[in-house]
Amino acid sequence: MADNSWKRNLFVLWVGTFLVSMAYTVSIPFMSIFLQNDLGVQSHLELWTGVVFAITFLAAALIAPFWGSMADKYGRKPMMLRAGICLSIAYFLYFIVQNPYELILVRIIEGLLAGYIPSAIAMVATNTPEKHVGYALGIISTSGAAASVIGPLVGGSVSYLIGTRDTFLLAGVMVLIAFVIAWVWVKEPSFVKSEAKRSSVLNDLKEAIANRTLVYALFIVFITSTSIMILEPLLTIYVLKLGSSQSSASLHAGIIFSAVGIATLIAAPRWGKLGSKLGYEKVLFIGLIGGGIGNFLQILFHDLIGFGSLRFVYGLFFAAVFPALNAFIATHTEPSFRSRAFSLNQSANQMGLLLGPLIGGFLATQLSIPVVFAINGSLLLLVAVLLKLPKFSFQSSVSAAKEISK
Repeated sequence: MADNSWKRNLFVLWVGTFLVSMAYTVSIPFMSIFLQNDLGVQSHLELWTGVVFAITFLAAALIAPFWGSMADKYGRKPMMLRAGICLSIAYFLYFIVQNPYELILVRIIEGLLAGYIPSAIAMVATNTPEKHVGYALGIISTSGAAASVIGPLVGGSVSYLIGTRDTFLLAGVMVLIAFVIAWVWVKEPSFVKSEAKRSSVLNDLKEAIANRTLVYALFIVFITSTSIMILEPLLTIYVLKLGSSQSSASLHAGIIFSAVGIATLIAAPRWGKLGSKLGYEKVLFIGLIGGGIGNFLQILFHDLIGFGSLRFVYGLFFAAVFPALNAFIATHTEPSFRSRAFSLNQSANQMGLLLGPLIGGFLATQLSIPVVFAINGSLLLLVAVLLKLPKFSFQSSVSAAKEISK
């Protein structure tokens, strides 16, 4: 693959993944408002929101092996295009649904047919010269962080000005643009079907279990992803409880969602540099402690400005967690197993995304949302404490951290 080709692909795929991430952040975080104001859900709103969030991840987890085999057979670009057009249609269907049952059906369809971003990342990982893969994957990952900053503000403003339903129309257009630019400008080298026998999921799990550090890293990925999604469906509801009016709740929630994204963009590169000096285990510990304490402190704030400010500070600390975990996975796995290790990492993340909204929705029906914050904080602090026990130690070293940072 020519040097300029992989750079062009990287640029186009960055724009595409940014637009797809934006489509999510301008619309999905405001799902609870859509359920209440447009679809007439007045009771058990927290539980409905949790189910609506989780059902897509369940469908995606079940169908992922099938789409993976299709990518092996037909190439990654066709799968990315298929996912892009299907996701765009799903957003347009959100725009026209009339009741929560139709919404759940469309969420299932989205989970079964989407997958633009994983396909784009796979293209970057496989079609970039080996010496540039780490750089390229780092660049493509910033698209989601940028979208997490801009998306909620755009979505909150659109929802406030013209209605929550219209955010889905905007999202559908964004994904359609991502589909078109990938179709026109992304070039995949001549695809050659691999004849090598693929390892089974069971064999991959056996090899992963033999690597204690990888197992602990995957466990923490699962816990932290669950932690994020326990709260995400509840934050907009909590904004209403803090005194925001129905008409401005989406705007206020968008600003608060963006606060964490801004903090992540500011802090994540600095945590990476600090990890190369101190060791990523220490950085991970600090991030978990900060995230845990941040969840507890949210109980003390009962106004929108204080709550939003604290979410920003929480984001500054929690930004350390995922870069440190990725460094562990890359450093403590053999190169021949690294791609499968990151696939397992994605599976652990998906399981957290699936279970988090269900747990959060259920807890919020039984307990107040501040109590859910406290439970979430306790979970992160417990994981941080386990990190310091010899039995659970990653046994990472400063030299390993420096090696991965090169």
